Amino acid sequence: MKLLCKIAFVLVLIGAINWGLVGLFKFDLVAAIFGGMESFLSRVIYTLVGLSGLLLIYSGLKEK
Repeated sequence: MKLLCKIAFVLVLIGAINWGLVGLFKFDLVAAIFGGMESFLSRVIYTLVGLSGLLLIYSGLKEK
């Protein structure tokens, strides 16, 4: 579970950086790298980032 949480943390950081770029510069790094917002790979990355956030929320609440 520790390794999974570390991977999830990295994915959440990627998501946070991406959203920061979207908010500040209207630039979606994930879409630029993987071929647009609608591409399959971009959607996989967005899904993994979202699931990683949920996992970190769950693990954080579980520790309390």
